[in-house]
Amino acid sequence: METAEHIKYLVREGQLLAEAAEEAGEDAEVRTCPGWRVRDLLRHTGMVHRWATSFVVEGHTSYRPGSGEPDLDGEALLEWFRRGHDRLVTALTEAPDTLECWTFLPAPSPLAFWARRQAHETTVHRVDAESALGLVAGRSPVGPGLAADGVDELLCGFHGRDKSRVRTGRPGTLRVRATDTGDAWTVRLSAEAPRTTRSDDGPADCELSGPAEALYLTLWNRLPIGTPAVAVSGEDRLAHLWRETSAVTW
Repeated sequence: METAEHIKYLVREGQLLAEAAEEAGEDAEVRTCPGWRVRDLLRHTGMVHRWATSFVVEGHTSYRPGSGEPDLDGEALLEWFRRGHDRLVTALTEAPDTLECWTFLPAPSPLAFWARRQAHETTVHRVDAESALGLVAGRSPVGPGLAADGVDELLCGFHGRDKSRVRTGRPGTLRVRATDTGDAWTVRLSAEAPRTTRSDDGPADCELSGPAEALYLTLWNRLPIGTPAVAVSGEDRLAHLWRETSAVTW
């Protein structure tokens, strides 16, 4: 997926997130993030947007922490979120292809990395905001192409790092297959960090198959393992291992 497409999705998903948050109200429970209210979601996502913007605009070449979450509520919080989202979109749109700055996952370029990462950060949290309206799977669809791209970022990016906690003393192979896009990934699980290839070669001990959107939401732990849209075959212990250990940390 090209950078321009990621930015297009970032625009849409940020607008949908704000609309859902406004409709639900800041005190509404975010069902997909136990313990969070809508205000927590807006503060977190708005902080991440500003954090990402700082790397793109200021060109920091090493890690820098975010500036923290604001003590805002109500209309002021919603407006703060929208301003930060707009600034991020502007920063990515105006950044040169030659941008040099810090990143933390493999990507063709820093600009491609930040556009992709923030598109998925915002999409997943848009689903969270819509869950506060009682719509656990999200009332707005995640397109198959974006969803498959997000599965790829999660499996090959986040869980391609040595810090992944998805580990097991009983090695096994997990296959993830998107039935609508034709994408497939083979994830080798062991006592070491997972190793993923973009293929469906060889046998698998467990397979998750279904539309890319359902896989995206399941693997990001926004839908439960066993949701009707995703078929689980083989050793379901590997699917449950994913559920229990795959929460992403920076």
